[in-house]
Amino acid sequence: MIPRSRADNRPNSFSGTAFGHPADPFWARTLRRWNAVCWVLFGGLAAGLATMEYLGGSTYWPLLLLGALVLCYTVLDRFPGNPVLRPYTYLWVLVLGLGGIAYLWSGYAALFIVTLPHFWLFARTVRSCLVFTGLATVSTLTGSWLRKGWSLEYLGSTVVSTLIVVAASVLIGLWVHSVVAQSGERARLIEELEQAQLRLSEAHQRQGAADERERMAREIHDTLAQGFASIIVLAEAACAGLDSDTDRSAQQLRSIESTARENLAEARELVGSAQQSRVAAGSVAETLRRTLDRFTEDTGLTVVAELADPVCDQRTRVALLRCTQESLANVRKHAAASTVSVVLTPQPYGVELEITDDGRGFVIGQSRGFGLDGMRKRLAELGGRLTVTSSVGDGTRVLAMVPMTPTEHEVTA
Repeated sequence: MIPRSRADNRPNSFSGTAFGHPADPFWARTLRRWNAVCWVLFGGLAAGLATMEYLGGSTYWPLLLLGALVLCYTVLDRFPGNPVLRPYTYLWVLVLGLGGIAYLWSGYAALFIVTLPHFWLFARTVRSCLVFTGLATVSTLTGSWLRKGWSLEYLGSTVVSTLIVVAASVLIGLWVHSVVAQSGERARLIEELEQAQLRLSEAHQRQGAADERERMAREIHDTLAQGFASIIVLAEAACAGLDSDTDRSAQQLRSIESTARENLAEARELVGSAQQSRVAAGSVAETLRRTLDRFTEDTGLTVVAELADPVCDQRTRVALLRCTQESLANVRKHAAASTVSVVLTPQPYGVELEITDDGRGFVIGQSRGFGLDGMRKRLAELGGRLTVTSSVGDGTRVLAMVPMTPTEHEVTA
């Protein structure tokens, strides 16, 4: 878990884990590389302390402090989960150790420069980084002042050079922190985007499944259900006329067979077993004429048809056929009409199909059937619309409009 800054409650890109190792991969790699530099420096300092002269004529205390720093660093690096030496404990030891070595040895600058990044690597927040860096600077300058005393040389060389090094370290640290923070924010945004894309994909899949179920329900209603309803009506009529009108009953039985075969073909179309779609085969006028002839034959109603023959694609022909079948089915089941008028007309903006009956009519707002809604959705998929006009006792007018492409207009013209 990445610790959070109390100042802004956001993850700090510099922060380490609770056990001392940085959680961010960038800082983990940086720490491993810096480890190599530190071990080389620690070895060089130990060798130098053994050969150089120090104030007081003794090298034991500088070696002891250096050994303590090396030991703490080793424990924190090799055993990050230990309950005793935590990252802040090591930083406090580093602050005090730098001050002690600055007091005992004039060559402390190399150790000070190399250990400055440790404050950025192990501190939990940016504020902690700056605080520990400031404490280390004060500790180092204090140790050097106690050794050298107050002088212009001390101000000109030690203080100024130390402050320049610290300022450069802080500026570089803040810049790198900003870069890493932006990288972390980009990574977070990318992850959120991926999650949003995943949720959107799942939503599209669910919507696609729902749309497919609705499409299948509409197709079954417009094909199989209508066919079965016709078969039931024809069968009832054939049974009623077996004794009185055998010729009529025979004709109705043939219609039942024909309707059943058409339903079988429609079922094969729905399950995709047919090699090539035969729904609305031929021109739209021929397709509608066959449907109207069957309707006249089955019901005995008068059908007046004015069918132009515009050039339409397969989807448009199927939509016009389904609208015609659904409207005729409603006339048969509900209208009690004597005459039906069907007009197919090409228009500059598309093709119009108008179906009118002189039946009992209905209140449009009280219609709860699936058929009209299915026709509206089918036409809407093609950019068309359905208009239904009716009132009780005045019959019903259904107007379907389907837009046509410019190419279709040119062929029709």
